[in-house]
Amino acid sequence: RGVLCAMHRPKLPTLQSICADARRIAVIHAVTDSTNIGAIFRSAAALGVDAILVTQDSCDPLCRRSVRVSMGSVFLVPWTWVPFGYHEMLKEMGIRTAAMALSDQSISLDDPVLKAEPRLAVIMGTEGDGLPAHAIAASDYTVRIPMSHQVDSLNVAAAAALAFWELRAN
Repeated sequence: RGVLCAMHRPKLPTLQSICADARRIAVIHAVTDSTNIGAIFRSAAALGVDAILVTQDSCDPLCRRSVRVSMGSVFLVPWTWVPFGYHEMLKEMGIRTAAMALSDQSISLDDPVLKAEPRLAVIMGTEGDGLPAHAIAASDYTVRIPMSHQVDSLNVAAAAALAFWELRAN
């Protein structure tokens, strides 16, 4: 509180450069709440995510509220903006994709096949609507978090933290 800062926005790296050696990647797809963006970055930094890709219809990770909620983690994890063709770009780099979504084809977050993936991008969707059908269809896996008491979903930031913890690289 009371701190004011002005800085030049750094030139963002390319998807290829930040994913070249990445084992775990977060994709933030159309998340528009700056608090959720900041919380996802904070969890990603704490839980070993190597890179974050943000679709251009998401909130800016460098907006004041995202920076504050992230406790500065937006400056720790390499990130960049990506176009909607990111699935193909990741596949070309040998990175498998896991869409976090509720569907009849979803596998459980604790399925050993996911943790065994040497390179995995976890795709998180917008609040309320989740991921669009085309993003789910383009993914290698569709993943759900097992829940109790007939609860069907979690806030995207809470879901991201669970996914990052469960799928962390060994």
